[in-house]
Amino acid sequence: MISRVTTLAFQGVEALPVDVQVQIGAGMVGFTIVGLPDKAVGESRERVRSALQACGLALPAKRLTVNLAPADLPKEGSHYDLPIALGIMCAIGAIPADSLSAFAVIGELGLDGRLAPVAGVLPAAIGANALDKGLICPAACGPEAAWADPDMAVLAPDSLLQLVNHFAGTQVLSRPRARLSPAPGTLPDLADIQGQETAKRALEVAAAGGHNLLFCGPPGAGKSMLASRLPSLLPPLSPRELLEVSMISSMAGTLSEGRLTDRRPFRAPHHSASMAALIGGGLKARPGEVSLAHNGVLFLDELPEFNPQVLDSLRQPLETGEAVIARANSRVSYPARFQLVAAMNPCRCGYAGEPGHRCAKGTRCAADYQARLSGPFLDRIDLRIDVPAVTASDLIRPGTGEGSAQVALRVARAREIQSARYLALGLDRLTNAQVPTAILQQVVVPDAPGLRLLEEAAEHFRLSARGYHRVLRLARTLADLDGADSVGRLHLAEALSYRGQEPLRQAAA
Repeated sequence: MISRVTTLAFQGVEALPVDVQVQIGAGMVGFTIVGLPDKAVGESRERVRSALQACGLALPAKRLTVNLAPADLPKEGSHYDLPIALGIMCAIGAIPADSLSAFAVIGELGLDGRLAPVAGVLPAAIGANALDKGLICPAACGPEAAWADPDMAVLAPDSLLQLVNHFAGTQVLSRPRARLSPAPGTLPDLADIQGQETAKRALEVAAAGGHNLLFCGPPGAGKSMLASRLPSLLPPLSPRELLEVSMISSMAGTLSEGRLTDRRPFRAPHHSASMAALIGGGLKARPGEVSLAHNGVLFLDELPEFNPQVLDSLRQPLETGEAVIARANSRVSYPARFQLVAAMNPCRCGYAGEPGHRCAKGTRCAADYQARLSGPFLDRIDLRIDVPAVTASDLIRPGTGEGSAQVALRVARAREIQSARYLALGLDRLTNAQVPTAILQQVVVPDAPGLRLLEEAAEHFRLSARGYHRVLRLARTLADLDGADSVGRLHLAEALSYRGQEPLRQAAA
């Protein structure tokens, strides 16, 4: 007789069904797991053996074979422990054979039979729901699984023995409740920054349209402070965005106590980060920083200090909103639609262009430093802002700038305008930075003076086709902030002014 238990394998954020088949037959005593298991799955034999002993059960002195089907799909991770243990218990008659037919099972076993939390429970719950099954998972992951569907059956025991008692009718496991994480605290406020009005305006525009932004200025000018205030201007995640972000966090194992949060991600990796850390990869093709920042912000401080090859690897995710990790035997895709915010000094010493400063290396200092950023990478950044050093008068004068709450209201109104516009065109909720080029030409129709300005500027700045369309997207956001239906010359002029680093790049080349 062969007992069967359904579990799941992961490819990116997609959960694929796996059939755990257990056979106990005559032959040499042994315990074999087949079906392309990795090291963690192979080691589950000892965890399962000890967990069954903790429940008062022993493996029969027969040949025990576990097949993980389909056999050509690689099986990775420790979450196969629980389905293998339950399959063996069904095979020896410890639990009814039909008790698990309505469930998919994931979970790691301790030697004492307790269930340890595993990564990927939310995608597993969604995958199980698509199969019209419930989910059995560790208790620590129960609140996470409960988000998949309010009508879905979810069992979240603390131990293997507790689950056995539930099926025996001596104990009843209640369904876990979906929970949100409490707000981690007050976000940094824009009112804390004195001076830098141009940079604050650029930050507001970037938040309103989801545009990529680069701050360039000397040390201590407030570039990192400005970037850290961006999350306080962004609206909370919508339900769909919340689910997308949480699925990636679940795969990365970063959901605390299975609780979800509606705050947009803000990821700030160190400039020593490798390509695998930023894009994703490694032995099990885990999501990288670009995917963990999905629907949020990726902040790269000291931009030229990153490896140039690592920065150029961002070009595809910035364009497609997807991080693809291709290997010889697998291809994994993670969503990566993020807003890039970066900060840099104008040169290695940091003070190129500052009044009264003369670099010992001359103009080559700035030229060599900025040459670490490729033209195609910079072409994907919509706003490039010079952030000058803050003067003493700005610091002495009491701050009178707007707070984040006031600016966030304008950002929310602009995003509502964008959402309504693109929903009317049959598109999903999009920002101006994400709108396809074909639709962009319908929603941005400059007037005659604006067209003349655009033609002159495109020739003067030598805009690429991508750069031209990014100027149009930026002008559309500026018009939305003003509540204007059409894009005028003033909107285009301001959008072009945010390409301010272009002449600097040409001079440095």
